This record gives sequence, structure tokens and C-alpha cells, in this order.
Amino acid sequence: MFRISVLYPNQPGKKFDFDYYVNKHIPLAERLLRPGGLVKVEVDRAADANAPFIAVAHLYFNSVDDFQNAFAVHAAEFITDSLNYTDIALQVQISEIVK
Repeated sequence: MFRISVLYPNQPGKKFDFDYYVNKHIPLAERLLRPGGLVKVEVDRAADANAPFIAVAHLYFNSVDDFQNAFAVHAAEFITDSLNYTDIALQVQISEIVK
């Protein structure tokens, strides 16, 4: 199993609409990526104003290829929709779950 973590750095002066992210963007991602192998999604919100990341989404796939193939088809939609909730440059971490 592989976890794709999408991290949004907590940066002063940047916007992040958590309500839009959880209620519109994540359902969009689930709808578009599930046919390509998305297993589940988790979303974290920083519990502290000084946390290094304001939000983190974790997308689970059985393989990196599943993720890459599913995302490639819809990348433009995700980029366009991201403008609705943030101006933060996200970071992505792909991890193999070993335990």
C-alpha cells in the first residue's frame, strides 16, 4: 500500500479555505481518482497555529502506478480547482507503508 501525502505549508499571508477543501475539493478527488485505484482519503487540519503544515491530505493507493495513472488524467482539473481554496504551493510525499 502507498500513501500520497499532499502537504500545504503554513505560511503567513497565504489563504487556505478548509471548508472548500473538505467539502468540495476532496469529494472531487475521490470521484475522479476512485476509478483509478484510490482506496481511501484522510485529511488532517493543523491543531496549532504554528504547525509547519496547515493541512495534509493522505491518499491511499495499492501501487504508485495506480496513483500516477489516475492523477495524470485529471491533473489539470486539480490544478484549476486548487485556485478556489489556496494560493499555497503544495508539497507531495509518496511513501510505501511498511507496517
